[in-house]
Amino acid sequence: MWEIAFAMEKFCDSLTRYTRRPTLEVRVGEVGIGGNNPVRIQSMTNTDTNDTEASARQVLRIVQAGGEIVRLTAQGRREAANLGRIRQTLDGQGCRVPLVADIHFLPSAALEAAEHVEKVRINPGNFNEKDGEFDRLLDICRRRGTALRIGVNHGSLSPSVVDRYGDTIEGMTASAMEFLRRCREADFDRVVLSVKSSNVRVMVHAYRMLAAAMRAEGMRYPLHLGVTEAGDDREGRIKSAVGIGALLADGLGDTIRVSLTEAPEREIPVARKLASYFEGRERHAPIPDADESFYSPCAYRRRVSCPVGDIGGNRPPVIWSEIPEDIRKTFAEADIRSIDTVPDGKVIVLTTDNLNGVAEQRAAFLHMAASGKDNPVIIARSYDETDPETLQIKAAADLGMLLIDGFGDGIRIENRNASIPQSEIDALSLDILQAARVRISKAEYIACPSCGRTLYDIERTLAAIKARTSHLRGIKIGVMGCIVNGPGEMADADYGYVGSGPERITLYRGREVVRRNIPQADALDALVALIRQDGLWHDPE
Repeated sequence: MWEIAFAMEKFCDSLTRYTRRPTLEVRVGEVGIGGNNPVRIQSMTNTDTNDTEASARQVLRIVQAGGEIVRLTAQGRREAANLGRIRQTLDGQGCRVPLVADIHFLPSAALEAAEHVEKVRINPGNFNEKDGEFDRLLDICRRRGTALRIGVNHGSLSPSVVDRYGDTIEGMTASAMEFLRRCREADFDRVVLSVKSSNVRVMVHAYRMLAAAMRAEGMRYPLHLGVTEAGDDREGRIKSAVGIGALLADGLGDTIRVSLTEAPEREIPVARKLASYFEGRERHAPIPDADESFYSPCAYRRRVSCPVGDIGGNRPPVIWSEIPEDIRKTFAEADIRSIDTVPDGKVIVLTTDNLNGVAEQRAAFLHMAASGKDNPVIIARSYDETDPETLQIKAAADLGMLLIDGFGDGIRIENRNASIPQSEIDALSLDILQAARVRISKAEYIACPSCGRTLYDIERTLAAIKARTSHLRGIKIGVMGCIVNGPGEMADADYGYVGSGPERITLYRGREVVRRNIPQADALDALVALIRQDGLWHDPE
């Protein structure tokens, strides 16, 4: 069984040599995913799918920004049928971008949508094996050449999967594999997979486990990568870059969506920068072989280091600016080739100038584990950027993976261009540590990017909630557009602010409903009151 043996299986060809995982090509309209195609960039509309003209205009804006595939919600048969009119409207304007129907609950909506669009995304937990609806969906997709995404989300697994595995990455992988096997039995291979989560560490581990499980059964389907409910601004970009970047660095991923609580066309440049950062890495300098038996790809295990002063051991990772100048002078800079020369009792500043530096630095940690070297390590990366967003994406992609892997007692981000102030770099450093779940320094927001189901202005509301609560260190607040998707996908949150009707909000404590259908004008005060009631509120300093 792969559930037991996955740790013995490789999820990629090498941890130290960058190579894209070989996959089948899946055609989505005129766009190929996987195979020899580049990583495809996509987004999702947030208009009402029943509003044909508004939806078509937003699709065009996404395409003009560089989007190659566009998804729209189809929560019911009416919305699914209207996808046909949206397709016709776009065709009439010369736009052949592939459209994807996003289905959450109703198999009947998937059956309708498959007649009109180039791809359908389903949650496997919503298909009953006994009623034959999944087989009927495959028949329609085969007849029309429609692709299928089996999209598993952490927090919305079927009851039978949760009963057996719990709400875990094992359960996410089992759910995806069950439906992959059914596709293979039906000789249907136009399939793309995703196993998303708003918890970046869960997301990375789940994709690696899924890749290992597919490899064990000889499957080569493409992967759609994304961090759900990443939020907005710097935090949303960093959270997405940590999760998606970690997998791209491992050669996993054939299409990506960066989910931001902003206008969907703003997601495209972020995704493009992230995908472009990994292009051409096959040409990186050779990296010495490492003993991969010291590596745990699907579970977080922090590397054991012997503390030196306030660095290492069980202490949270530090950022460079927190370390006094006189202490920094005692550190020893080294890369994988010189690391053995650093004496015990020294803090190592681990550098790299390799194009695939993240793999080289991971190999250095594995080499230290094999040789019994337990010095604390500061992971150092250097850049020369003028654009803060580009620096955020590159640094988060480089450092986040190593932190998720349990490596590193601190990070140092250097930017040779002085146009980005040190205060911005410090904030970036702390956000990377928080996204990787290795050090929590402020409140975290699990905010959906909104779609046609959203029942209020989520972007403006998220800004208001952050303004009131961002000083609450360590608290996690889910800000979700609707009841359809919100409760499951904010499963990791301490509190939930979820749209339950037009301008109506339901509040959650964890997964428990506390108050239903509050007028939105009163909902933020009610959220603050709930946090006060639980003893977790303090006024800003």
